[in-house]
Amino acid sequence: MAQTKSKNIREDLELYEMSTLSEYASLSKRAKRVRPEAKCQYRTEFQRDRDRILHSNSFRRLKHKTQVFFTPSSDHYRTRLTHTLEVSQIARTMARCLRLNEDLTEAIALGHDLGHSPFGHAGEQILNEICPHGYKHYLQSIRVVEYIEKNGEGLNLTYEVKNGIATHTNGIAKTREGQLVRLADTIAYMNHDIDDAIRAGILKVKDIPFPLINILGNTKSKRITTLVASIVDNGAEVIAMPPKIRRAHDELKDFMFQNVYLTPIILTEAKKSKNLVEQLYDYYKKQPENLPDDYKKIAKRYDVDRAVCDYISGMSDSFLIRLYNDLFIPLTWK
Repeated sequence: MAQTKSKNIREDLELYEMSTLSEYASLSKRAKRVRPEAKCQYRTEFQRDRDRILHSNSFRRLKHKTQVFFTPSSDHYRTRLTHTLEVSQIARTMARCLRLNEDLTEAIALGHDLGHSPFGHAGEQILNEICPHGYKHYLQSIRVVEYIEKNGEGLNLTYEVKNGIATHTNGIAKTREGQLVRLADTIAYMNHDIDDAIRAGILKVKDIPFPLINILGNTKSKRITTLVASIVDNGAEVIAMPPKIRRAHDELKDFMFQNVYLTPIILTEAKKSKNLVEQLYDYYKKQPENLPDDYKKIAKRYDVDRAVCDYISGMSDSFLIRLYNDLFIPLTWK
């Protein structure tokens, strides 16, 4: 019996997008890559990008990178990976409700923090100070997907995904999906950081100003629901929260900086982690021959500072601490 030729599922998915998504949605059929590739028979371009990010080394390392609390003993504190997954879930929910491209939204969300440094924003701050090129995690995420992953080949992601990653902290994305991820990022981190701060004993629910609780909700779930609903109800033409909700969101963010992110206990641990990063940077800057081969290539292509910054920023917290111990702490003899 002759076998029938398998149908092109990707083309059917592209037709489905064109017939069901909003006029403001990004269509995978129009996606562009710097290096043209043959199309996949089963996946759209944005689905391929999502899969490339999920299977990347940088994505796996997020599980051992700090969100807010450094090397916690409890398994229930967020890491950069669990933060990324929460952002993805929130962003996908909004994309589905607004009939935007859920695959593009998911790819941007999963890739938005690939370039984040060890020790969270403390690591980002010290690298920005000591590297002459500067360091911003959202721009480093683009370096990761363009130049660092796959032994320097990069992932060759679509323009739409890279644009969303690059603008998730600063700037305005060209796509509604990218704009959604930016809001999902702040919704996720602010609310799960409240949860972790309460778990750590730094914060109590009663500490949150009542007017904000009254508007947004008295639990993490209620606050996320309020913020998500406000964006969905505002529609896809302009991705935004209505003014009243936005003011409450911004005031809650200010509250978190004053009562969690800038508290002595967090700042003290941040100073320790900065010292580790700075000493490692100085070590490899003076001895670039000790860099791994992939980063020696980067030093040759760009310069030593670029290579050292790329290497250290890609480290997980746990790897950096082990490396620091190996290089600077005397062995314990049995």
